[in-house]
Amino acid sequence: MTTADTPARALPETAATALAPRSSSGVELRGVVKEYGTTRVLHGVDLDVAPGEFVSLLGPSGCGKTTALRVLAGLERASAGEVRIGGRDVSGVPTNKRDIGMVFQSYSLFPHLRALENTAFGLRRRGVGTTEARRRAGEALDLVGLGHLADRYAHQLSGGQQQRVALARALVTEPRVLLLDEPLSALDAQVRVQLRDEIRRIQQRLGTTTVFVTHDQEEALAVSDRIAVMGAGRILQVGSPEDLYTRPATPEVAAFVGSSSLVPGVVSGGTVEVWRQRLPLVAPAADGRCEVFLRPENVRVVTSNEEGMDAEVEQSTFLGSIRRSLLRVADGSGVHVQHAADRGLTVGERVRVRLDDVAVLTRPLAG
Repeated sequence: MTTADTPARALPETAATALAPRSSSGVELRGVVKEYGTTRVLHGVDLDVAPGEFVSLLGPSGCGKTTALRVLAGLERASAGEVRIGGRDVSGVPTNKRDIGMVFQSYSLFPHLRALENTAFGLRRRGVGTTEARRRAGEALDLVGLGHLADRYAHQLSGGQQQRVALARALVTEPRVLLLDEPLSALDAQVRVQLRDEIRRIQQRLGTTTVFVTHDQEEALAVSDRIAVMGAGRILQVGSPEDLYTRPATPEVAAFVGSSSLVPGVVSGGTVEVWRQRLPLVAPAADGRCEVFLRPENVRVVTSNEEGMDAEVEQSTFLGSIRRSLLRVADGSGVHVQHAADRGLTVGERVRVRLDDVAVLTRPLAG
């Protein structure tokens, strides 16, 4: 039996074929503003999502990502700007006419209906006959690996299984656009990873244009074609997971995407000096004292006869395949180092560290 804690069964190719959307549509937000009274939540948001693309809106709580999704869905009316789906302005079109599927954080299953009936609900509301609706709902449940649990009520399903049913219900109407509003945040860690990967696999098989809202950077990095990082109601940067991680456009993006340590440096002549090493810059910066963002995988513990900075181990954490250690460098700064699990570092041990020759982001020091 498939449970929420195990991967779904292998799926028949016919299930994905039967549920392939009529055609995926691109999505555009053009200068979208959203205000609640005198409070502006979205400040002129612009975003393009290509047909069949998986784009995540990533950012901390309160950054406006869910509001942007609700405006896209028609659940909120934009105060200004346009929403386009398939090139058509749908700003004044009600939600049920936008040809979208939506999955929320809460499962929102009807407790008095079985999984098959929950999945078929949207079809029945569209006037699809009982026999056809049951057939298509069964195919959708097969797609998410729950065909064998079609007769179970919501309370007989685990959290992960309920969320799969919610996903099947969103897909069964063959929407041109799928919207996912933090659908995994209520699940435990192991189930969250499994269902995250399942959503991406299904999306790739169906080719459905998908917009996914999350505050979990690991989720966004794992499933997205591109990520739009949001902060204070604005999009700070849009790019592939690799671009955002290796070439963040702003300190805010660097701080939110991945883990970084901040250490002192000095910018001059288009490079930055850190620990007596000169490193290239991700983005041009004015000469002067600065803070430098260092990724833990770009800091290396070296032998005592190699060039580097002296440091003392303050903490070392075992993370399975790797260790992450916190070191206090001779200049007083703290830096995280990622290294092999079999390279044990003990608290109080004296070591030497050196930086890889990779481009880094900086921000000027005030004053």
